[in-house]
Amino acid sequence: MKKAEIVFSSIMVPIDYILLVLAGLSAYFLRYSDVYATNIREVVFSLSLFDYSKYIFLIAIVWLIIFALLGIYTMRPGRKIFSMLSEVFLGCSMGALIVILVFFFSRELFSSRFIILAGWGLSILYISLAHLIIRGIQRWFYKNRVGVHRIIFVGGDKTSMLLENEFENNLKLGYQIVYRSDKVDETLIEQIKVLVAEDKVDEIIQADPNFSRQQTLELIELANEYHLEFKYAADLLGARRTNIEIHTINGIPVIEIKKTPLDGWGKVVKRLFDIIGAIFFLILFSPIFLIVPLLIKMDSKGPIIYKDLRVGAKRRKFYLYKFRSMIDRADELRDKLMEQNERADGPLFKIGHDPRITKIGKFIRKTSIDEFPNFWNVLTGKMSLVGPRPHRPEEVEKYQQHHKKLLNIKPGITGMAQVSGRSTLDFEAEVKLDTLYIETWSLWLDIIILLKTPLVLIKFID
Repeated sequence: MKKAEIVFSSIMVPIDYILLVLAGLSAYFLRYSDVYATNIREVVFSLSLFDYSKYIFLIAIVWLIIFALLGIYTMRPGRKIFSMLSEVFLGCSMGALIVILVFFFSRELFSSRFIILAGWGLSILYISLAHLIIRGIQRWFYKNRVGVHRIIFVGGDKTSMLLENEFENNLKLGYQIVYRSDKVDETLIEQIKVLVAEDKVDEIIQADPNFSRQQTLELIELANEYHLEFKYAADLLGARRTNIEIHTINGIPVIEIKKTPLDGWGKVVKRLFDIIGAIFFLILFSPIFLIVPLLIKMDSKGPIIYKDLRVGAKRRKFYLYKFRSMIDRADELRDKLMEQNERADGPLFKIGHDPRITKIGKFIRKTSIDEFPNFWNVLTGKMSLVGPRPHRPEEVEKYQQHHKKLLNIKPGITGMAQVSGRSTLDFEAEVKLDTLYIETWSLWLDIIILLKTPLVLIKFID
């Protein structure tokens, strides 16, 4: 990382802390303002600014830790503005979610929902504006060739020309070509020595993916010898989307192709997110858990909760909990209805007008309320908030080879397939979307899918 980037990253931390505290204080004064008391709601409790400030100073530190874990303080060249703003939104939202959970369990701290929501919105606004300004300043420096990554560019094929053109015309990327060569030869080696001696180069980029193994190794050795960073362009035709990790065993590099980014710390982050999210939704929908059981009992005989055996990650079986939407012992009629299966092209069973569904069952299925008990499956670790839908053992037995990749992660309440077409997709289309999710997982992707889910439900209800 360049010194300029370290400076920008270091500056952002205290600025963010001040702005987070400012957002909290702004929310406080807005809550106790005459405008709020007159037009929104009368202030019925008293909270001293001193006591409130103690919480804000502590909460701001927690939020900074979240920002750091999300990589918000990475000031690398070429970073997209949308990506930066998305990370700010995610970081502030995760911080607000933690405050909300503490608020539910410790109401004696302070009982103003408005302050929490206003603080969340203002923190996003303040932090986003600050980061946009800092990013603008950084890009201005880049355009004036200050703090740029000075590179030796090696390559002469079509890929090299495209990359070189991007570096030359898009100065805000933060790269400056100080020397260019089509091949690895003595002239290049001598030029590297000169530029290093004059402190005019930071890294070597091999832009031609078709270099021989020997040429690539020479460039790597030169980069190591002169303490330069080394980057290379992948073969665009031969490259595929994979997650790789390099281990060294007895001095021999061994590359592991990971099935999903969820291996390792990704799994820990997703599990923490699932626990927090499941608790939040169980509390949020608690009135529904009181009303729906009464409606089910009034509508038909049978248990309130329907238990169905499903297959989860790594073929582990578990019981999926749902509000019962069918008549009692409906599974015994399944074989008789098999001829009406509308998804005979795959392993799943589904018919449009299932005669086994009860009156209240039609409503809770259409609104997906029948799946709310799934949050208990998430809390106990059998499912995730987002992932492929879980299927029955007899359906999994009919999986083809490429379908089995869906069993690499925990199934989810919602998923990429659900927000991309819901029940209108055929099974193969679902598999492709869920496979894409598995290969490209990120916490931000989970957030997007969760935000899209209610919008998709409203669309299908209409």
